[in-house]
Amino acid sequence: MPTTATAATAEEWPSFRGDPGLSGVAAAELPAAPALLWTFAAGEGIEATAAIAGGRVFLGSLDGTFSALDAATGRPLWSRQVEAEIKSSPLVAAGSVYFGDESGAVHALDAATGEPRWRATTGGGVTSSPNLAGGCLLVGSYDNFLYCLDPATGTERWKLETEGYVNATPAVWRDQAISAGCDGQLRLVRLADGRETAAVPLGGYVGASAAIAGNRAFVGSFENQVLGIDLERAAVAWTYANPEGSHPFYASAAVSGELVVVGGRDRLVHALDPTTGEARWTHPAGARVDASPVIAGDRAWVATLAGELLALNLADGRRVWSFETGSAFSASPAVAAGRLVIGDQDGTVYAFGRAPETDP
Repeated sequence: MPTTATAATAEEWPSFRGDPGLSGVAAAELPAAPALLWTFAAGEGIEATAAIAGGRVFLGSLDGTFSALDAATGRPLWSRQVEAEIKSSPLVAAGSVYFGDESGAVHALDAATGEPRWRATTGGGVTSSPNLAGGCLLVGSYDNFLYCLDPATGTERWKLETEGYVNATPAVWRDQAISAGCDGQLRLVRLADGRETAAVPLGGYVGASAAIAGNRAFVGSFENQVLGIDLERAAVAWTYANPEGSHPFYASAAVSGELVVVGGRDRLVHALDPTTGEARWTHPAGARVDASPVIAGDRAWVATLAGELLALNLADGRRVWSFETGSAFSASPAVAAGRLVIGDQDGTVYAFGRAPETDP
C-alpha cells in the first residue's frame, strides 16, 4: 500500500486534481481540436470529477451509482450502488478506489471488480475527495472534522475538529495536510498525529480546495478573492479581487510554475501571477465557472455552467477551441491517455481526444 497518492502521468489521472498537491496540471497533452470519442449515460447528474487509471474511468453520480468504464470505448465494466448521492471525486491507489457519499460514508472498492473492501462512517456528508499521504487517507466531512483513515482498513487514525464544514479536498505539502475550510481558515495539519501546526485566516467562507505549487497554496473564497498563502510563514502573501464586481470563487485553481488559473462566478477565467497575484489576463467565459480548470500543454481547459467546454491559450487567454453540450458542468475535467473526460449535470459522460484515423 503506497503512503502517498501518485501524481498524474501521461496515462493516468488518479484523483480529483491529479496529484497530492491538487495542482490541476496534466502530464498528458490533448490534440488541438479534440473530437468527441464516446458518451455514457450515467442516469442522474454528475458533480464529481472522474479518475482515470489502469485503462478505466471511475466516477460516481447523484443517484448513488459508482461506475467503472473502459477508457477507450466508454463501455461499462461494473457498477456499485451506495447509500446516497456521490459528489466526492474518486481516488485510485494500489488497486482500490476511494470516495465518499452524502450519507457520511467513505468507501473503498476493489478497482478491478467493484467489490467492497471497507466502509467507514463520518458524522456528515462527504463532498470532499480523498487524498493519500503519510499513511493517511485524508477526507473532510460536513461534521466539521478532517479525518485520517487507514487506507487498508478504513480505521480512524486521527481526526481534527474545525469550526465549519470541510467541503474541500485536503492538499498535501511536505509532511502536512493543507485543509481549507468553510470556517474561513486554511489549516496546516501534521500527517503523523493530526496536530494543527498553524491556521491562516482567509477572510471569509471557502468552498474551494487549495492548490499547492512550491511553498505556496492558492485558494479562492466567497469574498471575491483569490489568495496566495506562504506556507512556510503561514501567512497571506497576496490577495487578488476582481475590481469590477463582487462574486465568489468556488472552483479550485490550476497552478503551473508560471500561472494560477481559476474560474469565478463573475463569468470570467482569471490567470494570475503566482508570485504577486497580479492578473496576467482574464477571459469572458459567458457563464459562471464552478468546475475547476485543468492545465494541459499550453492550454487551460475550462467547463462552464452553460454547458460549454473551452480551451484557452495560456499565453494570452484566447479561446482556441470549444464544445457545447447544453447541460451545465459542475464536475471538472480529468485528462490522461490523450483524452479529456467530464460528466455533466444531466448525467452524460463525455470523452474527447484524437479522432480515429479512417481509411481513404
